[in-house]
Amino acid sequence: MTVRVLVVDDSPTMRGLITAALRRDPEIEVVGSAADPLEAREAIKRLNPDVITLDIEMPNMNGLEFLEKIMRLRPMPVVMVSTLTQAGAEITLAALELGAVDAVGKPSAGITAVEAFADLASRVKVAARSRVRAGGAIPPARPSADYRVNLDLVLAIGASTGGVEALLAVISAFPADGPATVVTQHMPATFTRSFAARLDKASAATVMEAEDGMPLAPGTVYIAPGGDTHLEVSGITPRCRLVRSGTVSGHRPSVDVLFRSVARLRRPMAGLILTGMGRDGAEGLLEMRQAGARTLGQDEASSVVYGMPKAAFELGAVERQLPLSRIPSAILELCAARPRDAAPVA
Repeated sequence: MTVRVLVVDDSPTMRGLITAALRRDPEIEVVGSAADPLEAREAIKRLNPDVITLDIEMPNMNGLEFLEKIMRLRPMPVVMVSTLTQAGAEITLAALELGAVDAVGKPSAGITAVEAFADLASRVKVAARSRVRAGGAIPPARPSADYRVNLDLVLAIGASTGGVEALLAVISAFPADGPATVVTQHMPATFTRSFAARLDKASAATVMEAEDGMPLAPGTVYIAPGGDTHLEVSGITPRCRLVRSGTVSGHRPSVDVLFRSVARLRRPMAGLILTGMGRDGAEGLLEMRQAGARTLGQDEASSVVYGMPKAAFELGAVERQLPLSRIPSAILELCAARPRDAAPVA
């Protein structure tokens, strides 16, 4: 099936570069372009594209305002094309929370258009197959007043495409004394510190970008930094370890690397795999389950991309699949301190 794309950017040069990158893929047809949201609105009505690539800084209405209107009035797959600066990361994360499927960086100093847009076509095709909803639709789930976490337990979470919204829904439900949690989300290096800060504001738990040697503590969530390292957990008193090595399962940081390290810990553990493209995390979560971990996966209907959770479920790594709206309370229940003969979460 041919994916029909509308390119929205105020720069004629950038529109040309994006169009050229997409047209190199025979499965993509660029059906039109627009210089601002007003032109884009008319083009959407006229052309009915499958996917939009959207710039953030544009005249008449910025891309974030336009995205909010799209997701409210006519939800459709949107791939943001933005600068991967610290300021750009803040805005792009807001766009992902609003419902954008993915984000790609623009060419910049030292990065050519060919390098910047090397995987743009594949991301657009993934977006075309995604399930799109307006962001912020998950109601907050709070634990009961008498909730007590298992202080020895480590919770590991993996996510990719669609994970910004999913992780926000899950971690915003955590109490201040929730489980010690390690997270790998596929994300550029310039994004993870800003992402951790956004989650920290949304949650009673403390959320931070992981640093090498940090000891794990209840009530704290550690986000794997993007870039050239993998996040692992090791030690009798578990600590974060940032390990420099090549990609694993096609990614760095890799969910499989994190899950496998947690599986080697001699302590209670739980694993959660959320929306994402591909198979990263499936085999690692299976190792966790075989080592005694309780495991959950996001179901197909609520996943933006049902790739990683599907692979894990089909491999037998997922104990139960749940819609995103039910995952926050369910994962907290799995991490609760309770007698050994207590019934499993329903």
